[in-house]
Amino acid sequence: MDRIVGIETEYGCLMSSEELRCNSEVWPAKVKNYLFNKARAGTIDLHYRDYEEPPGNGGFLLNGGRLYLDMGHIEYASPECLHLHDLVTYEMAGDELLRSSLVALEASDRVSFIKNNVDHHTGATFGCHENYLMKREAQFTPSVLGTLLTFLATRQIFTGAGRVGQANPLAFDFEPPQAETPVAFQLSQRADHIVNDIYQWVQFNRAIINARDEPLADYRKYRRLHLLIGDSNMSPFANALKIGTTAAVLSLLEQRQLPRNLVLNDAVRSTRDISRDPTRKWIIDLENGKTIGALDVQWQFHDLAQRHLRERDPETDWLLETWSFVLESIEQNPQALIGGVDWITKKWLLEAFMASEKIGWDDPWLQSLDLEYHNIDPTRGLFFSVTPGKRVAEWNNSFQPVTATRVPPANTRASGRARAVAYFQNRQQPYVINWDSIAHDSRDFLVMGDPFEAYNDEVDKFLAKPRPVNHEDHE
Repeated sequence: MDRIVGIETEYGCLMSSEELRCNSEVWPAKVKNYLFNKARAGTIDLHYRDYEEPPGNGGFLLNGGRLYLDMGHIEYASPECLHLHDLVTYEMAGDELLRSSLVALEASDRVSFIKNNVDHHTGATFGCHENYLMKREAQFTPSVLGTLLTFLATRQIFTGAGRVGQANPLAFDFEPPQAETPVAFQLSQRADHIVNDIYQWVQFNRAIINARDEPLADYRKYRRLHLLIGDSNMSPFANALKIGTTAAVLSLLEQRQLPRNLVLNDAVRSTRDISRDPTRKWIIDLENGKTIGALDVQWQFHDLAQRHLRERDPETDWLLETWSFVLESIEQNPQALIGGVDWITKKWLLEAFMASEKIGWDDPWLQSLDLEYHNIDPTRGLFFSVTPGKRVAEWNNSFQPVTATRVPPANTRASGRARAVAYFQNRQQPYVINWDSIAHDSRDFLVMGDPFEAYNDEVDKFLAKPRPVNHEDHE
């Protein structure tokens, strides 16, 4: 991949009936407090990050990532990763941190964390956000952005996590939703909640691309592409496809090799139409008046990536080969992707259950099973009950997330940040830790503007500088 990427995951929380008597935000807070105070997985923030993140709300971890509370959910942000296998490993490390906390707190039988994006009871949605570092000189013209939106709208045919039913959220102008044909099952959990193509105000106007340009690096060299459209994936195979294919398309964008005449007439509507199409034809309208299938769109992007990116490194070659295998299988043999593509896996499980119980898609039982597919506890989550084919299984079983909970990637600035986390963990001294800087107090900063640098030596020297002791700074 050779591109700095990070992923942010918000987790839902399921509680047994006896636990439901307490506030639903109690257990996320308990787990956060356990991780920082008892498990010593990181250092808690001593300062306000913004008005919604007071001191103690979260902090940076020994693996270079970050964990905090957001609107009652636990959110885990992976450290910056340079390679695809690392990114998937560190995303899974978030699951491991939460699982191990519930075990230590002896709550695994009563509380579960689920890695999904919808609450069937309240209609709320929570995100899985992707962050890609890009060259500042990358051309974001209307046609380039339009082509990128086409890729993002159509990639759900292999990245979607699947969901039972539908949601009809209000658009930004608060027009009441029109009556629609009921949807039994669809590809994406996020598709129904995306109401704009590109926008900045995230909380009330979820867009495919968030326009806020906050590189968390040297702004003269880099920009950060922040995507809101993706589902949280249970399958590491699907996660790798989501991140890897998107990174490949961004490389095509930077090389000015994107396909031409592939701009959608309405990216938001196309996203929803693809997700809800039970025929799997996935036909969408282009701006030029033509129509095209989502599979054909993905083949066009794949073929360009194959032409311009192959033989860069073994990981890219694995991605290109896997991308073509998945597109062929979706069309010819979807069962080959059980355990690999989440929506296919979930639909297969639910259809088998419906056949055995003689029930239909409208049975409320299915919404409960939908949630349990995303339970991150391997003894309870339905995803873990599936035995994939050899190709998918080899990838899904190749990770060691336990180690990644406390050891950072060695080849990005997460490594230097993690050294600062470990240093301050053992000292009663004031500090501020950010993605692109650390501070020993409010006046002495080390800027880490290049995410490709580890900053190990720089951090060690910065922390070793003699400083006057002020006992009033931290009590």
